[in-house]
Amino acid sequence: MERMKSQWLQQNGADELIVVFGGWALGHAPFAHLSGSADVLLLSDYRTLDFDLEPLAPYARRSVIAYSFGVAAAGHALASTELEFHRKIAACGSLHPSDERFGIPPERVRQTAENLSETSLRQFARRAGSPLPEDCDIPALQDELFAVIARGPAPDPGFDRIWLGRNDRIFPPENLEAAWREQADRVRWLETGHNPFPAFADWRDLLA
Repeated sequence: MERMKSQWLQQNGADELIVVFGGWALGHAPFAHLSGSADVLLLSDYRTLDFDLEPLAPYARRSVIAYSFGVAAAGHALASTELEFHRKIAACGSLHPSDERFGIPPERVRQTAENLSETSLRQFARRAGSPLPEDCDIPALQDELFAVIARGPAPDPGFDRIWLGRNDRIFPPENLEAAWREQADRVRWLETGHNPFPAFADWRDLLA
């Protein structure tokens, strides 16, 4: 099995690093407009969560921004590393990515995987509020959904801030509210859909 995909969105030799655990199928598009001085590494493709975070140790400061299915992926990945991340942010996802009460209902995830086509993928992207990458691999995306279902909930890495969208059409907002109820003091609701990032201009705003 291959490792998670990684892509530098910004790499200028900064002493600060932001590791982004992206969402399913959307690639870097949701983050393309964000600016800032930190180096930014995007991780995606959760068929496996195998990725060595230790080479990121030389950075003086490290943060995580986890989006959608990336929230659970980050929970799993951070549990298997001793590397310290100084700020951890969740956005429009939960530690229970495929769950009747706290995530996307499993049957919906399964049906999405089983019936995935170029047409249904475009429909998903419209509901998610983000364009698709040009090189979508349908079988790989199907496998990723089945892997998310099979993997189950993730350990809680202790997110400092949780951004949620009141008009999310991917994760039911009532499920997200239930998922984070015990951490309601860290939750901030935005008047956005599943893609909250147009509400921000700078990476630092997301880390607030």
